[in-house]
Amino acid sequence: MYSYQYLLDFTRRIFRRIGCSEEDSTTIADVFIAAELRGHASHGMLRIKDYYELWKAERINVNPVIRIVHESPSTAVVDGDNAIGMVAAKRSMEIAIEKAKKAGTGWVATRNSNHFGIAGYYAMMALEHDMAGICLTNANPLVAPALSISRMMGTNPVAVAVPALRQPPFVADFATTPIARGKLAVSEKKGENVPYGYVQDKSGNPSNDPSILRTGGSMLTLGGDKLHGSHKGYCLSSIVDIFSSVFSGANFGPFVPPSVAYLPVLEQKTGKGTGHFFGAVRIDAFQSAREFKEKMDEWIETFRSAKPADGQERVLIPGDPEREATEKFMKEGISIVPAILKDLHDIALELEIPFE
Repeated sequence: MYSYQYLLDFTRRIFRRIGCSEEDSTTIADVFIAAELRGHASHGMLRIKDYYELWKAERINVNPVIRIVHESPSTAVVDGDNAIGMVAAKRSMEIAIEKAKKAGTGWVATRNSNHFGIAGYYAMMALEHDMAGICLTNANPLVAPALSISRMMGTNPVAVAVPALRQPPFVADFATTPIARGKLAVSEKKGENVPYGYVQDKSGNPSNDPSILRTGGSMLTLGGDKLHGSHKGYCLSSIVDIFSSVFSGANFGPFVPPSVAYLPVLEQKTGKGTGHFFGAVRIDAFQSAREFKEKMDEWIETFRSAKPADGQERVLIPGDPEREATEKFMKEGISIVPAILKDLHDIALELEIPFE
């Protein structure tokens, strides 16, 4: 088991060593460890190797100049200068919040960025300002549209955070695929198969092999197949892609640059880098903040009172599992899969950073 502080300091040292500023290294580490704390190991320490390999391949900029390239009172387009995604994303959400303070809402489309960790981190930034936060991003083209075998879309997550008064905030953070790519990677590291309906082989046959992407296979959209609504998952993924790329001027769909070094960068491009989309909405732009949060409490309490199905203890509200995981891991420490530990140890040796 590793403590939160130990992993935070270790991760910060890695990114300082590869050339990131102290501030940017802190931001990157904070997002990585937030993922571990929230029970999303798929976006935590596992991903450090991906970023390290991208840096060695000279595919990310560790000293970016992030700037607004177009704006209105309530909107902006941000160019991330090929930054590590967390750096461009955090600044973009800060701009959305700044605009919302003045205009009631703030909307920022970001281009020329990279993978940014968990989307929920940025949506939750709005909560402390009595705002609702929204975050979308496109991602590696490893997902086939419904009824296709072509890898044209990403896992394209959606995150929404809404404040409450006495109750914990509502925080929904989910991929528009049945499983996140990182969770496939965790299963592969553990030597485990995944359920059918998550991935398919290069011919479109159902597969339970988490490494199938390495041999031309693809992930499926939410639903898995048409009978179970894969066309609806395709619609959700498409919406995220359009808001993240077309609004910002980033690459869309199959042209999004991969966030893993083992996938080649396509020569054809439709824009700049990976795209994100952020929103911040002041709740007092609709009613008093207290009135709004009291109503959210009522909403949450109503759904908590839903009768559980047989064999289930209770009905959860989005954000409950992550909040409970955070409380547990802060107290008990964070466990890391042995294969991931080996990757971290190898990186530490190369960079001459101590790692227990």
